Amino acid sequence: MAKKPKLTHQQKRQVSDNRSRRIANKKSTVDLDDAQLDEQQSGKVIGRFGKHADVEDLHGVIHRCHIRRTIDSVVCGDDVLFRPGKDAVSTVAGVIEVVKDRKSVLTRPDYYDGLKPVAANIDQIIIVSSVIPSLSLNIIDRYLVASEDVEITPVILLNKVELLNEQERKLVEEQLDIYRKIGYQIVYTSCKTLCGMDELSVCLKDKTSVFVGQSGVGKSSLINALLPEADEAIGDISDNSGLGQHTTTTAKLLHFEQGGTLIDSPGVREFALWHLPVERLTYGFKEFRDYLGGCKFRDCKHATDPGCIIRQAVENGEISAQRFENYHKILSNMDELRPSHIKV
Repeated sequence: MAKKPKLTHQQKRQVSDNRSRRIANKKSTVDLDDAQLDEQQSGKVIGRFGKHADVEDLHGVIHRCHIRRTIDSVVCGDDVLFRPGKDAVSTVAGVIEVVKDRKSVLTRPDYYDGLKPVAANIDQIIIVSSVIPSLSLNIIDRYLVASEDVEITPVILLNKVELLNEQERKLVEEQLDIYRKIGYQIVYTSCKTLCGMDELSVCLKDKTSVFVGQSGVGKSSLINALLPEADEAIGDISDNSGLGQHTTTTAKLLHFEQGGTLIDSPGVREFALWHLPVERLTYGFKEFRDYLGGCKFRDCKHATDPGCIIRQAVENGEISAQRFENYHKILSNMDELRPSHIKV
């Protein structure tokens, strides 16, 4: 019989921590007794904290709730039926019993669990980019594909524009004009000068939005400018990597005074695309759609294949060469990033 491997002190501590978490999670999923609960009512999930969720009722009162074991997932933005607890003093007083049908759901691929929902009932995705760390059209294109895949309207926002001189601003606007020409809305903002904040407020009014983008592009600063009472923590740019530091740690839904809501969640910082079939990736470049099915060969890779009308459209100036290049960059990286056990 093989000898049991000897654990290091660090490994023992990790095993102990994992066990404590499992015990805590088990305790947190215990359902309240029916006698402790009031009648069922409607509410909206405005925060998700581990095994619990904060539900706002129709009167604006917030209830921290358990989640019934029969419910697959609960995320910010979900409309739910819940029963508040009769004991208002209790830390967790209520139970979510039903998640209503979602009109839209934002998902991200998980290495082990497949697609996971991270926010629900969203009207638009605000893709936040910045001139610092750097403006990357490739990253913008990745977010656009993710938005098109879940059929949620994207808006491109370039933040920190106060750092651009007149010549740099003109160059950036020329780069982003690619997206304006194919129908995407673009907003330029500065949290320091408040440039563009009125336009952004109008864009967000009466809609449920979510900010996505790399760390360091100023998502938390934008939220603070729009909602000073939110008091979002702001991360610094790393001197070593040039990238921002993660600041949002829990999912929450914030209300705008003029109408509309914003979901702020650590689960929507970045979206991998390795779960998508090639056909969905291609469809995510919306200016390609008019040409799909018109190539000479059904299995056309839209590269050097003879009779490719998408490549011909690029050569004719009908499709951006930059977008076409980014499409192939994303395509070439998908197989490299896809976990070996995932098949598409």
